Amino acid sequence: MSNLRISGLHKSFDGHTVLHGIDLSVERGTLLALLGPSGSGKTTLLRVLCGFEHADSGTIEIDGRRVAGDNLHLPSELRRIGYVPQEGALFPHLSVADNIVFGLPRGQRRAQHRVAELLELVGLAPDYANRAPQQLSGGQQQRVALARALAPSPTLVMLDEPFSSLDAALRLETRQAVADALAAAGATAVLVTHDQSEALSLGHEVAVLWNGKLIQTATPQTLYRRPVSRELASFVGEAVLLPGIASSDIARCALGELKLSAPVADGPIDVMVRPEQIHVLHAHDLTRDGVPTFGAVVREVTFNGQDASVVLQLLDDDAANTNGKAVPLNGTAIRARVPGYRSPQPGEHVRLAVDGEVTGYARA
Repeated sequence: MSNLRISGLHKSFDGHTVLHGIDLSVERGTLLALLGPSGSGKTTLLRVLCGFEHADSGTIEIDGRRVAGDNLHLPSELRRIGYVPQEGALFPHLSVADNIVFGLPRGQRRAQHRVAELLELVGLAPDYANRAPQQLSGGQQQRVALARALAPSPTLVMLDEPFSSLDAALRLETRQAVADALAAAGATAVLVTHDQSEALSLGHEVAVLWNGKLIQTATPQTLYRRPVSRELASFVGEAVLLPGIASSDIARCALGELKLSAPVADGPIDVMVRPEQIHVLHAHDLTRDGVPTFGAVVREVTFNGQDASVVLQLLDDDAANTNGKAVPLNGTAIRARVPGYRSPQPGEHVRLAVDGEVTGYARA
């Protein structure tokens, strides 16, 4: 049985529909990343799930128990949901221990029930219990907020962009600690985020909300490699889109004959290639593993240390024609990603080859 099941969920504000018939199922023990751009409805969905807002229609079941639907709206405090807000929202006048036990029955609060256990679970030493929240870093405060959410042994944990206010290094450290704590607790969790790398690295599954509609739910690998639309491909990482022609399971485009990752109707398509699939080779490498390469000139290089983003202009040469059916595009600009130590120089002539399967989108 699913720990969380949402069916046909709708929500509007002042006649404006924010959620359009959401259907979503989250299995017990899963960390689901709910990903979407600003204004997509992520926060509204979270608030409806937590009981902070009433659903207009549809049903919500948590651990087999209906909490919303058919004129039913169970209050937030009866849903057994742990909630971690963006800023942690710790009480500054309470110690860490008192913050953790705040939502527990009075007897458990007095006994500081499970405080040492929960601090260990989120990667903090027992002596943090007597500290004030102001004595903690932002990442430590978020860990305490998670410990507070886990204290009542909730059925479901909701995390509302909990790392957005942290700097880059602290964000990486904190989100890994939070993920480890959730896994150790065996918790089912929904992480709301607009950060693609966060969703892909933390989520066992990723559900993408787009203009109030759930457009794809998949593993991180499937979502990245086979997004359902051009727009989603460009949102979840960088995407190179080239016009091409589909025939059987092959796409012919300016970068040659490439194998499609999923079937698409024969005819004109847009071919989606990820920048890291494009290998930048020396100018004398006319073939790679017996397959023709394609000429290009480097126009721009952005060096990032461990890697570099390279803008290349394709050159129209004989190798770009595959059985006369490809679309040779003299001057087409594409972007590749290469290891930093192999970064080419602007103006350099290079050859290109593509690794792996690509995704095709039919053109009207």
